[in-house]
Amino acid sequence: MVRKGTLAELLASKHEPRNTSSTKNVKAVYKALARKDMETIGGLVAPDLEWWFHGPPHCQHMMRMLTGESRNVEFKLKPRRITTIGDRVIIEGWKGSNAYWLHMWSVKEDVITQLRGYFDTWLTVIFRVSEEDGIIRVWQSESKERLNRSLPDVVLAI
Repeated sequence: MVRKGTLAELLASKHEPRNTSSTKNVKAVYKALARKDMETIGGLVAPDLEWWFHGPPHCQHMMRMLTGESRNVEFKLKPRRITTIGDRVIIEGWKGSNAYWLHMWSVKEDVITQLRGYFDTWLTVIFRVSEEDGIIRVWQSESKERLNRSLPDVVLAI
């Protein structure tokens, strides 16, 4: 059985609570980054973390911090909105009207295995949450009106 409906109905459907162990682990990464605590991060992130990035190359702030390439935090990553869907945790942040970023983390058995980073990109994600039930969830970036400017749109089907 596939759950059907309009895009608006799918967007209005409930997401999982924000206090899952996956969400706690991802939040712990941001807290550890703020403290420059690479040991804690090493315990949360898989050594073979899969990394995807969409945006200007000079805006790969998270990867530079995770790899230790940048010890100077020139860009503060302050999460503003957190959503958990299945084994994915989506974190959004923005800095005034100049920068919008989004990180989608995949967590397997309490270890972060994948990070998809988007910078100055609006994202719509279509999730197939349950193969058996055909349950589909849709998630969209924060309202475009917040930044009052045009950004590219990406649709991601998972």
